[in-house]
Order: sequence, then structure tokens, then C-alpha cells
Amino acid sequence: MNIIFLGAPGAGKGTQAENASRRYGIPALSTGVILRDAIKNGTDMGKAADSYVSAGKLVPDDIVINIIRERLTQEDCANGFILDGFPRTVPQAEALEAMNVRIDAVINIEVGDDNIVSRMSGRRSCPSCGATYHIEYKPSADTVHCDNCKAELNMRHDDKPEVVLSRLKTYHEQTAPLIGYYSSRAKLKTVIGQIKVEDTTALTFRALDEFDLPEAKN
Repeated sequence: MNIIFLGAPGAGKGTQAENASRRYGIPALSTGVILRDAIKNGTDMGKAADSYVSAGKLVPDDIVINIIRERLTQEDCANGFILDGFPRTVPQAEALEAMNVRIDAVINIEVGDDNIVSRMSGRRSCPSCGATYHIEYKPSADTVHCDNCKAELNMRHDDKPEVVLSRLKTYHEQTAPLIGYYSSRAKLKTVIGQIKVEDTTALTFRALDEFDLPEAKN
């Protein structure tokens, strides 16, 4: 089975993709990880991507598509895969279709922009040990320092409200049209993101169960 997870930055699609990966026993493939691995492994496409990444530029569609194509031929994808972060645009979705890649289900995790800004701007991370917190949902003991190593917590640049709003604007302009694209193909179901991750997971699994997919592994 081949599944796509859609959703705005911070909607939690990556978490749900990982949960579905464990449930069905197929890999969850993040575009960012695939690109980094291709660059690290020095593949031809990885070298092409690195020239753009090193210059701080967006990697062109044709290179991203070819890197995805290479990844989907690997053995662990033989029984299916979950895509998180690809496609990002309708042209990328059309390219995936042109590869004759069958998509069985698309799950759109929907969270309002205001909630996303609140979620992401409240995140804090430890620069020393990498532990993550949230000032509202998962604060450290004193809300300032890491519980593990006592280093002072910080906010990532990508989590600043103005950056989040810019990313959301890009999402609505470039990625949100995929909702209509896959809905018109009767492949899409929307899940409303909940405050508790486990509640969103339950709704996600319920939505996946409505598709004609093979039995989950556990």
C-alpha cells in the first residue's frame, strides 16, 4: 500500500506518518531525510541537489522527483511506503502519477493557522542534549532550562511566529491545492488535528480503515 500524508507545517503529519508506518510495517519517507541521505551517500542526484542546498537555494522539482524515484526502488518499499512532504505541489503529484506510482490513500491533517502558530511558537529545544519541550503542552520544570542537562532552552528560527506565518502562506499557495487534486480522485480523507496526539492518531487510523488497505501488522 502507498500512502501520502498532507498537512501544513506543524500540523503533525510527520508524527502520524510514523505511527502509520509502525501500524502497517512500511517505511515513512520524509522528503528532507531522503534529500539529506542522497547528498550524504553521494549519488548523482544527491550531488546535483547539494549544489543547490550549499548555495541556499531550493532544489528544483526535477532533481527532487528523481531522488524520490530512486528511493522508491529500494527494497524496503517493496510492500509499500508512506510519503511525508512529497508531493508539495500539483506538478509534483502529476510527476508521481507519470511514474506509474499507485497511491492508495491520502490523509490530510487539518489544523487551523492560529493553532499552528501557537503550537510552533511554543516549542523549545535544548541546544545541548536535543530534548524538546512546549511552554504550554510539555514545559520543563522551570520553563527555562532543560530538565536533563540544565542548559537554557531556545526557540528555533523556524518556530518564530513571523517565520511560521510565512511558511503557512507558502503552504496555502503551493501545497493546499493538492487537497482538491486528490479529492477529485477519491483518494483523500481529512482528519481534524486534536490537542492530544493520540486522539489525532485514533482519527487517522479510523480514516485509513475506510480505505481498502491490507490488514495492519499490529
